[in-house]
Amino acid sequence: MLTILDERRLLTSDKVLNAVRVQSHILGIARQFLVGRGFVEILPVVISPFTDPLTDYRVRGEIECYGFHYQITKSMIFHKQMAMLGFPKVFCFSPNIRIEPVERRTSGRHLIEFVQLDLEVRDATREDVMALAEDFYADLFERLPETAAAELKFFGREIRPTRGKFRQIKHDDAVRDYGKDFELGLSQDLREPAWILDFPIETREFYDREYPDRPGVLRDMDLIYPDGFGEALSGGEREHEIGAIEKRIDQKGIDPDSYKYYLEFARAGLPASAGFGIGMERLTRYICGLDSVREARLFAKLPGTLSL
Repeated sequence: MLTILDERRLLTSDKVLNAVRVQSHILGIARQFLVGRGFVEILPVVISPFTDPLTDYRVRGEIECYGFHYQITKSMIFHKQMAMLGFPKVFCFSPNIRIEPVERRTSGRHLIEFVQLDLEVRDATREDVMALAEDFYADLFERLPETAAAELKFFGREIRPTRGKFRQIKHDDAVRDYGKDFELGLSQDLREPAWILDFPIETREFYDREYPDRPGVLRDMDLIYPDGFGEALSGGEREHEIGAIEKRIDQKGIDPDSYKYYLEFARAGLPASAGFGIGMERLTRYICGLDSVREARLFAKLPGTLSL
């Protein structure tokens, strides 16, 4: 239930205001880092005839406009791919809408509206964008203690610098050691970020690229924050050849008509690419040591809760 007094309290909370200031520093550092690496910032796409299926393509936020049906963006994965036709490197601070189950309201990690730093690189491999992410975090954690010194002092947080490559863990090993829902258990044991690699094909989307020589295994990755903060980043290489895309759509049991415009683009040719998305609220939560992503932005929207 929407409580106006609670919303007003959050808008003037020292914790929230300092977290938003930290987030503003993060956005500035991210822009400088990526522009310095030759990236072009593109504007976000909020509605489109198609968007990321995210396992269950039937769950949609839809609007009708001029007699056309649009979906609200769950992620800009397909638009990033199509942008590769014009630019070799793009990034965007993309608003995403994902209708999460109500039981995730108290997870501390889930909002139904959030923003991703979403980027894509033409002709890149998974390893290329993993190295890019490691460089980004190293740059961020080196610069932030100086630019956001007062705010970090407020939170009593000391940002540990990252150097070199993060530890790499195979998905099957994570499941073996921590169970099917390994994310939080693994995160609680980590003291620095770690990669999860090679997810089974049934756990991800049709656009995640399958190993040519390892059927059923995908060339994708997640990054996990330490200290129990959970998933940081998700991405990988993309399927870009029309035959592979159509096969994967069929395997998922998705009506290809739901993606007819995207499939037309793919038939005409899409470049090979790789990329990832970083949740800005989760990154802010981790850096500030917040209990919940609700404290990591203004006007946060928790699952199952009416919010401004």
